[in-house]
Amino acid sequence: MSAIRRKINRIYDLLEGYFGDLGWWPAESEFEVVIGAILTQNTSWKNVEKAIEKLKKNDLVDPASIERKSVSNLSKYIRSAGYHRVKADRLKAISRFVLDECGGKLGRLKRRKTSVLRDKLLEVRGVGPETADSILLYALEMPVFVVDAYTKRIFLRHGLINGEARYEDVKTLVEKNFPREHEKLNQFHALLVETAKKFCRKKEAICDGCPLKAVL
Repeated sequence: MSAIRRKINRIYDLLEGYFGDLGWWPAESEFEVVIGAILTQNTSWKNVEKAIEKLKKNDLVDPASIERKSVSNLSKYIRSAGYHRVKADRLKAISRFVLDECGGKLGRLKRRKTSVLRDKLLEVRGVGPETADSILLYALEMPVFVVDAYTKRIFLRHGLINGEARYEDVKTLVEKNFPREHEKLNQFHALLVETAKKFCRKKEAICDGCPLKAVL
């Protein structure tokens, strides 16, 4: 086992031992995960939860209902998530994609080859790599790793990447050195997010008490 592989798996083991099973992603349906992946762009999950609750109260958590709404009408329900008109447009785009690709039955996409489906998702307006991988991992249970600013921060501070590392570089690093199992990749991303929020903060790392102090 290479030093990088040992370090990545050591990080996972330490974090899981500290936080336990985090049970991500909180949602009542696969498409609700997709909605959350769009709405969480550039905002906090608390703001997303408020928006999703309003969508639920107005029966707007399925692709057909969202696609039928105008951008201006849909945006009223998701103001708490910020950039509400932009995100309303993106929700309509991903809804049209789901309707066109699988007749609104998201589970059918699980039969597709992951790399092909990822490429198709990246063609949807407003869907970048992080959003596409979140949909693949959390909605469709495909074995991909989701990279975000939290991941990059922790990996940079622990010498796994440099400051020039791109999204695909970090994604490949993990997928080559960590089990390609959706349950573990799901948990790993969740663990890194919680660690960054609690210990590895943007302005100042709180190393005392951090479970990753052992691998510094």
